[in-house]
Amino acid sequence: MTGGLAVPESKAATESETESVPVKARPAAIAVLATVPVLVVLIDQLSKELALNYLTGEPPLRLLWGAVYLNLTRNSGAAFSLGSDYTFVFPIIAVIVLAGIVWLSRRLRSVAWGVALGLIAGGAVGNLGDRIFRAPAMFHGHVVDMISLFDEAGRVFPAGAIFNIADSALFCGVVLAIILEFTGRRRDGTREVRARKTPATLDQ
Repeated sequence: MTGGLAVPESKAATESETESVPVKARPAAIAVLATVPVLVVLIDQLSKELALNYLTGEPPLRLLWGAVYLNLTRNSGAAFSLGSDYTFVFPIIAVIVLAGIVWLSRRLRSVAWGVALGLIAGGAVGNLGDRIFRAPAMFHGHVVDMISLFDEAGRVFPAGAIFNIADSALFCGVVLAIILEFTGRRRDGTREVRARKTPATLDQ
């Protein structure tokens, strides 16, 4: 008799064969990944045009008993007004993020991951359009922001920030991706299950 637990040859062979088979993207997940960014960009750009048309020169608009304020601002920084002195860097970062999402989509089979990556892509594209095409100059454009929470200047949450729909989508996509990662849900549709530690039984 020998000590330890032996893995059946048939099971080991099956696992080896499974690992060697390339995982192809699932059409439903790719469809979600393609649709979500389009919806995010459409809603984001529509909200920005409405803000420019109706909030320019107007005082902040108080909504939901002060829980939300609409206050038109121009942001030269990143999401939530971060890094305002490095406007030219953000289009480059956005392109890198989008390229990474395209690369990850090759083996995408999880619809939930499709939603997460789609929200991130939509947020990146929504603000990238502002960076490229809006004033004061191409690739140095200022992003149109208009939403703040609990304070007209965004001094409560997030601290000092006024944001837009693209920022919100980007934030939600990152949070969802973190949740999926920590719960073991992989992009290829599988789920990592942590085995419980049990005392090993030795053959006598």
